[in-house]
Parts: sequence; structure tokens; C-alpha cells
Amino acid sequence: EITAFFLLAVAHSYSTLAQRDNVLQPKGDVTATEGEEVTLDCQYNSSSTTYYLFWYKQDGNNSPKFILSRYKGDEGDIADEFKKRFSSTLDSTSRSVPLKIQKLQLSDSAVYYCALQPTVTGNTKTLYKNLTAPH
Repeated sequence: EITAFFLLAVAHSYSTLAQRDNVLQPKGDVTATEGEEVTLDCQYNSSSTTYYLFWYKQDGNNSPKFILSRYKGDEGDIADEFKKRFSSTLDSTSRSVPLKIQKLQLSDSAVYYCALQPTVTGNTKTLYKNLTAPH
């Protein structure tokens, strides 16, 4: 029996600093089967030269869970529980940060958020406020 997965990648920009700061989810939802590998696309634009890209996972009514962050290619962080099967590389040329999930499991069925955080020197309080404001 083939188990169907419903993986929804939703793009949200945490930045309200400029109209040019945004992320785009080109494909929308992705369906795959257990054991397969899937890639969730995320493209971004940023008016800043220094920025981080994030991926979060939200299942059910739970709060979004941090998966990983990327800064300048492979630099960044990844949560321990996702290290074995989740990965991403930030490509500044194509302005993309795709999330790759290997050996899909039923527990991977969730909403996946891609987020952009420009780093603004001297404006950390405003940035923090923007990051935590409801959308």
C-alpha cells in the first residue's frame, strides 16, 4: 500500500522593512510517497546584502518548529531532530534555498514555511518587533 504525503510549502516573509524583501513559493503543495525524496522550493529577494533564510515545520495545531537556517551557502544551523534527513543550501546566484527531505516518513506531512530575515545594523528592536508581529 502506498502512503500519500501532503507537503505544503508556504512562503512568508518576516521582513516588513522593504517591499523588495520577500520569499516566493513557486510550486505550492507537493505530494509524494513514503521513502521518497522531495524538494520544497523557495525563492527570495532581499534589498540587504546580509540576510538569513529559515525553514520551519508546522503540523496540526502545533506552533511552527525550527528546521534550519542558512546564511551564505552552507553556513547556518539545523535542529538536531532534522539533521539526518533534512538539508538545504542557499544559492545566492539563483536566489533560492530549497529544502530537501530524504526518506519521507508519515510524520513529515505538514506545512513548511520559508522565511527571510534581513539583518539591519542598529535597528534590532524594530526588526524583532516585525519578526514577532502577527501576519
